[in-house]
Amino acid sequence: MIQEQAKILSNQKIADQVYKMEIETTLSSQSAPGQFVEIQVPGYYLRRPISICEIQEGILTIIYKVLGDGTKVMSKMKAGETIDLFGPCGTGFPIENRDTVLLAGGGVGVPPLYECAKQYRNKNTNVQVVLGFNSKKDVFYVDEFEQLGCSVYVSTMDGSYGVKGTIMDALKEHAIEPNFVLACGPLPMLKAIDACAKEGYVSLEARMACGIGACMGCVVELVEGGMARVCKDGPVFLVGKVKL
Repeated sequence: MIQEQAKILSNQKIADQVYKMEIETTLSSQSAPGQFVEIQVPGYYLRRPISICEIQEGILTIIYKVLGDGTKVMSKMKAGETIDLFGPCGTGFPIENRDTVLLAGGGVGVPPLYECAKQYRNKNTNVQVVLGFNSKKDVFYVDEFEQLGCSVYVSTMDGSYGVKGTIMDALKEHAIEPNFVLACGPLPMLKAIDACAKEGYVSLEARMACGIGACMGCVVELVEGGMARVCKDGPVFLVGKVKL
């Protein structure tokens, strides 16, 4: 892992309270889909864990939602400014040899699935993407997934875009079988995916302090006994491994 002062290339709003930031950084050479970076926001002691959306040569893209004072400060950062990064952190999604992959993302759980989609499409894998949001104003990255050649389906809780309801409603509506799934999103969504997926991985969201497994502030219970640290042993776990 590396800590560095990285250069912000762009920082723009892409949905309601959702921002996309491109960062010039050497961390890109060590990063994998599903990992995250820890960001030191000026004036705040604890770093903010933000998942990696896209990996390019010398550039990482992150997508974050303004949920508090720290991310509000981030949303006002400008291109050309520096940002304190630490990472890449955690265990990401493995890219396996599969004929078809289903990516299921809810809200701010969508971003880490984009790099997964890129890498699977580079292997000529058939990629189905199901995205869940609260409302049309929250929807983002549908076009970006489609441009990769993915089949994209969307659900919103209020029915203002795509299928009305949850991701599970979209799967049922489009008769999509959750055979091999990569999922990231809110806990109720992950519980539903974990219960029906034949194989796959889920990426957990958790409050983190250190981001390196030292403080034990993000532990979860395993199905077969014992505990795991979301920040270090995860955030990606095999389907059926964690008590959700």
